[in-house]
This record gives sequence, C-alpha cells and structure tokens, in this order.
Amino acid sequence: MNHTTLPHSGRKVLVSGATGTVGRQIVTELLARGHAVRALTRDAVKARAVLPEAVEVAVGDLTDPDSLTEALTDVTGLHLITFGGAAFAPLETGPRVLELARKAGVRRVTVLHGGEDTPVERAVKETADLDWTVVLPVEFMSNALEWAPGVRADDEVREPFADRLSAMVHEGDIGAVAAVALTEEGHGGRSYVVTGPEVLTLRDKVAALGAARGREIRLVELTEEQAVARWRQAGLPEHVIGFLLEAYGNTPEVGRTVVDTVERVTGRPARTFAEWAADHADAFRP
Repeated sequence: MNHTTLPHSGRKVLVSGATGTVGRQIVTELLARGHAVRALTRDAVKARAVLPEAVEVAVGDLTDPDSLTEALTDVTGLHLITFGGAAFAPLETGPRVLELARKAGVRRVTVLHGGEDTPVERAVKETADLDWTVVLPVEFMSNALEWAPGVRADDEVREPFADRLSAMVHEGDIGAVAAVALTEEGHGGRSYVVTGPEVLTLRDKVAALGAARGREIRLVELTEEQAVARWRQAGLPEHVIGFLLEAYGNTPEVGRTVVDTVERVTGRPARTFAEWAADHADAFRP
C-alpha cells in the first residue's frame, strides 16, 4: 500500500477529545511523527495543564459546530469523537461539523467508534468527498487501572467472569492507527478493528500485573449478582450494567479475536499487556 504523508508546513491536525485516554495518545503519536497538532477543548486551562507545550489549544465544542470555525483554520486532518457535552450524550451535530470541515479544507477524518452505531459515525461514512477512517478498538488495556485502588489496598482484584477472553489493545496503539490514518494516504473508506497481539483471560491479566509490580495479586471471582450489586452501588445506570454483563459474560467474537491492524497500518507490532503492565506497575504498588 502506498502511504503518502501530508505536508507538515502550515497545516495542522485537529484532535477532539484530546485530553481523553485515546485522544492524548493520538496527540503524542502525531507529535512524534513531526505533525503540527491542535487540540479542541471546552476547557483550555485543563487542556494546557495535561498536553505537551508543542500542542496548540483551541476552544470549541462539538455540540456547537459554529464554535469550531477558528479551530478548523489551516486544518488538514480531523479526529472526531461521537459523544459530547457534560452528559456525554451522542452527538447529533455530525453533518454540520463535517460541512464546516470540508469548507475549511480538511482532507482526512477519523472517528473513534463509541461502542454502538452513532449519528457522527453515520455522518462520516456518508461523506463522499473526505477520506474517512473509523477506528474500532476492543477493550482498552488502560481499563485495568480501575483495579489499582483495590490492588494497592488489598492485593486483590474483584471481578466476575474470570475466564472471559479479550484481545485487549494498548491505548497507544489505538492512537498510532488513528495518527497514520489522519496523515497518510491509503486509509480512506476503511473501518479498522484494533486489537492487541494476544487473547487473555482475566486470570492472565491479573497474573501479568502481579509480575510487573513484583507482588502477587489475588483474583476474587464475583458472581453476576455480586457484580451487579457493586455496579449499582457505584451508581452505574441499568443500561450500562446490562452492557457490562453482555460484554464480559458473552464477549462477542470481535472482542476476543486478534487481528493484525496495528502492524499492518503502523509497521510495528501491537504492544502486549505485559508491556502495558510494566509501564504502569507503580499504579498498582502500595
């Protein structure tokens, strides 16, 4: 496949959700590849505090497309998320955002799949005059950070479905795939499932974390009833609890099947969970 990199001079990539788990990785990867990056944010102070100095910060809100005019100036690539606003409701503004993007001269758009069919993703796929790429990651390795408080306090992870399978992916690899699609030819009209290089059970993940921090971690398997009670106590809505039960108890094939997207798109192998665990070991130490 012939990949032609966009010229860096005078043109930028605009990243929405730039302070989020994946957005920050896209920013990091773009900078490493020598591209100028502009971060779209509703809170410039927060963004400036967490993003590298080389990143330009622009205030705007995807729920108010007309606020994006200045942020889109001199932008060639645009990364979109599918939710917005304080309540993270599905964005309904995709058509207008894309209209403004086309007028501004944007050539490439990536969208991070939000776990379900969303108006933004549909609008992107219906846009004929932009090279669009949908990035569909499976379970994030960074989700393991949710276990850190329990591991630090009690040396244990308490979860249901201990034998569930996951081809979980490093968030940095998600960012790398998006960065390539935003800046190189050959990815237009593609939907990329992004996974890690191996299929792991919950037991495998806990063992890898224990090895990385140098101290064993116990896995306490909860029943479905215990898990639901804990999630309700944490204030999760019923539809989210239903999603978790389905995703963990009956993981779809796409979530437990390794594909070679990372290596095929970026030219390097996907990172393992053991690598992720080593990089984050301190978060699991007392």
